[in-house]
Amino acid sequence: MKGKAARTMTTEAIPVGDTGPIDRASLTEPRLIAETGVASRIAAIVAPGLIDLGFRLVRVRVSGLDGCTVQIMAERPDGTMAIEECETVSRAISPVLDVADPIERAYRLEISSPGLDRPLVRRSDFERHVGEVVKVELAVALEGQRRYRGNLVGVDDTAARIRIEDRPDDAAEVQLRFDDMTDARLVLTDDLIAAALRRGKSSSFPAQAEEGRAGATSRRRSEAGPRYDHASRQRMKNKRASGTPPAASQPEGE
Repeated sequence: MKGKAARTMTTEAIPVGDTGPIDRASLTEPRLIAETGVASRIAAIVAPGLIDLGFRLVRVRVSGLDGCTVQIMAERPDGTMAIEECETVSRAISPVLDVADPIERAYRLEISSPGLDRPLVRRSDFERHVGEVVKVELAVALEGQRRYRGNLVGVDDTAARIRIEDRPDDAAEVQLRFDDMTDARLVLTDDLIAAALRRGKSSSFPAQAEEGRAGATSRRRSEAGPRYDHASRQRMKNKRASGTPPAASQPEGE
């Protein structure tokens, strides 16, 4: 029988700040671009719990970083998420992942918010960022091309319209179907940074966590916003098999 992953964090919850009523429809808006494989299974496990906390899933990524890292990117419907809320989410969904046990080996759980060059996964993401520079990857080539970069000029029910910077006017605009996209994100530009500062969204810029905060680390601005690293979740099957209780792992940074 599989055992629960060891962790160093306590179980008391950190209260999430009151941001007022949240429209349920905005929390449950479907993603147009989603994961495959094991990341898809993890997404299905954690998404309902995030909604219960007032957050919505942006993306799950499983990488070989530090052996294995599971990154869960989430946000409030208005696009915000503080590092304290990352901790709250981590403590809430860790037991759920322990029970579901979607990954056989030890892994590090990382909770983060989107950064300035955020993924665009819902129609509202595209609508909110009309006028910004985006890059899009397609599963199937369109006009012999799978990667596009340009200004997002419009959104309809099934597609986004991109104006390509280096094309003549009569061929500058392309319509890219959401169903064909495998990735879409904002491009980090000076204008994007300036706009974020004007909105007073300083939380969009990850800051170095307070020294001594367990597992909290900084990340490059162009990769993600505030994040929280749970301690490595070591299964230590050999020790359990011998009857030795697994020792708590030490917090890890990146």
